[in-house]
Amino acid sequence: MLVLTRKKNEHIQIGEDISISILAIEGEQVKLGINAPRHIDIHRKEIYLAIQQENTEAVNQLSLDQLKEVLPKLHIDR
Repeated sequence: MLVLTRKKNEHIQIGEDISISILAIEGEQVKLGINAPRHIDIHRKEIYLAIQQENTEAVNQLSLDQLKEVLPKLHIDR
């Protein structure tokens, strides 16, 4: 992990397209401004993890639904 120290109104540049600005520091809270292309999704970590969990559950449910649909159509010789 890269750790950088920045003060209010200072910036961090990531590649050519992403810039992070320190907008305010209030106690233990830091307000960031992020400039990035629209095609890049930016989320708080807990939101990102919740989205990933929902996507995983949706894929699992879809697979289960597909399996329920296909199984009755299978002819298995015993």
